[in-house]
Amino acid sequence: MTVAVDTTAPLVAPGHGSGLLDVVRYRYLLKLLVRKEMRVRYRGSVMGLLWSYVKPGVQFAVFYFAMGEFLRLNESVPNFAVYLFSGIVVINFYTEAFGNATRSVVGNAPLIKKIFLPRELFSVSSAWVASIHFLPQLVVLLIACVVTGWRPGPGQLLGGLLGFVIVAVLAVGLGLLFGAVNVLYRDFENIVDLLLMVVTWTSPVLYDWQKVADAVGGPDSWFMTLYQLNPVTAAVELFHWAFWYPTGGVREAAVPPPLPPHLLWSGLWGLLIALVLLAAGQAVFRRIEGRFAQEL
Repeated sequence: MTVAVDTTAPLVAPGHGSGLLDVVRYRYLLKLLVRKEMRVRYRGSVMGLLWSYVKPGVQFAVFYFAMGEFLRLNESVPNFAVYLFSGIVVINFYTEAFGNATRSVVGNAPLIKKIFLPRELFSVSSAWVASIHFLPQLVVLLIACVVTGWRPGPGQLLGGLLGFVIVAVLAVGLGLLFGAVNVLYRDFENIVDLLLMVVTWTSPVLYDWQKVADAVGGPDSWFMTLYQLNPVTAAVELFHWAFWYPTGGVREAAVPPPLPPHLLWSGLWGLLIALVLLAAGQAVFRRIEGRFAQEL
């Protein structure tokens, strides 16, 4: 009895894949991981995913009254609640995707030790879950924008899409980098938490970019240029341009607030930096992933 052997298929060393390309090839596994994370997160919950709508709604109301009314920030920034929340949804998405991606490899240790599958799936699935939670926040933001007379142009909508892509690429890239290093040194979970706290306060979410420019020597200073090259800063300002600038209070203001200088170029540079960090994160991840099973 003879057995036919296919000699046309190339031999591949065990444990070696195609990096992020395997995420597309094994997208059915990606969907299973996303479902698993969603089930684990809402296990035993009556409302389930509805909490993703309740939390941003309550958050918007708290910021509106606490900062807009009690601190009277509405007097200096028209439609301050919309300004604030359009930046918060970006930061929330970034912190959830980056933070969970950093812990994703260690959190899926039982799977990694038992079977082989592309390990990049864990970081990408964390970003996907974060995007699922981003959608309800976007719905709340859109409702607030429509109520305040939102009339965006095509360029502004494309700017919002560019901001989302920047943050998604950056979160996956840094998630791959820190997720791999976190397998060797668990201190990086705490380091990432500190970085996310710093990003929240250094991005123009609770204040406008002109306050930064006034503090560092003007909009054309070298520090302001570096500040705008931060991909998260660029994404937040693009969301402001897409959702806050087209609202009625801003359009009808006696002196409309100026756009940040070189906003489009800042967005394109932010995307380029995010892509470079994605390539760097993938390189470090592939260099360390051979030790995952042993270290876990």
